[in-house]
Amino acid sequence: MEALDLARTQFALTGSLHFLFVVLTLGLAPLVAILNTRWVLSGKRLYEGMTRFWGQIYVINYALGIVTGLVMEFQFGLSWSGLSHYAGDVFGAPLAMETLVAFFLESTFLGLWIFGWHRLPKKLHLACIWIVTLTAYASAFYIMVANSFLQNPVGSVVKGDHMELVDFGALVTNPALVLAFPHIIGAALFTGGMVFVGASAYQLRRRTHEGEFFTKSLRTGVATAAIGITLAVVAGYAQFAVIETDKFENNVGAAVGLGFMIELGQLLWFVVMLVMLPLVRWLPTWRWTYPILIIMTPLPFVLSILGWMAREIGRQPWMIWEKLTVADAMSPGLTSGMITASLIGFVAVLGLLAVVDYVLIVRVVRRGPADLALGAPAEDRRPAMSL
Repeated sequence: MEALDLARTQFALTGSLHFLFVVLTLGLAPLVAILNTRWVLSGKRLYEGMTRFWGQIYVINYALGIVTGLVMEFQFGLSWSGLSHYAGDVFGAPLAMETLVAFFLESTFLGLWIFGWHRLPKKLHLACIWIVTLTAYASAFYIMVANSFLQNPVGSVVKGDHMELVDFGALVTNPALVLAFPHIIGAALFTGGMVFVGASAYQLRRRTHEGEFFTKSLRTGVATAAIGITLAVVAGYAQFAVIETDKFENNVGAAVGLGFMIELGQLLWFVVMLVMLPLVRWLPTWRWTYPILIIMTPLPFVLSILGWMAREIGRQPWMIWEKLTVADAMSPGLTSGMITASLIGFVAVLGLLAVVDYVLIVRVVRRGPADLALGAPAEDRRPAMSL
């Protein structure tokens, strides 16, 4: 493969692996915050246990996802310095905002929430997880601002050999952003909801003594999945009013990703809305459904990756639509050997992190809500490796 194709492959693989962490983080954060709220308002130990259990899964995924995000940032300087030179004044602004939000605000308040159990007042502790949730979505918003600029370069002008930002308001109201961001929110909620469903079905299948715990979790997951997939489908179809249709008509890869995404999305919408949601009251008691629900758990992740394929491949051969080609955006002097080495290294690291992430999450799911590290009294806390 040529250097350009290798560089594109590298970013596609690392971007997809990173997004698997992101979509789950965004999906779990509001659910954990809602459970925490129910615990504070009701005082019921059941909701405390649910907050700790799902919160521990959230923390594992967030911690490892942060590392994959650092790899993504590193690639801009390594492989795409042409993009940084030509549009860094515009493209870098939302990325800088995302860094401030994610690495300072979000991480700080998540740390306060993790280590504030039994130390902070309950309502102040609750405020921390809501701030984490809001900053997580703010972080996703700024990433989508940057990505939408690549799709539709508004709010900027070309001066000499580079672009300059002239209207930040136009950047954050970009038509390519307005509907894409709700689409991402819907996909994230659907993913988080289905993880609730799959994990709960697994525990119920084992006839766990925590029946009420996972019955409530399963019903919460179904309701969240229904909201998420409906929002994703509505916002997804609405985007056709603002996107360039020839992105898909003249691009086989984008068309394939789009076609599979629409077909799978429609199928899952029918299953969730016409089967799971109407039967949610009885679903936790029907053991024959548990294997089906467990098998469905990875499908939102597949759907999310297909969506990114359609959005990103459709822009080719442009890095910035009709402004900068991918070939011109690539760093000069890179050879196939250099990119191959970094490709193997990056994918190996991110792949390992993904495996570790899912292994740790599966361990928590199998163990259930007993003996959790998150939120345990000081004398009962286990070493960090027990996560």
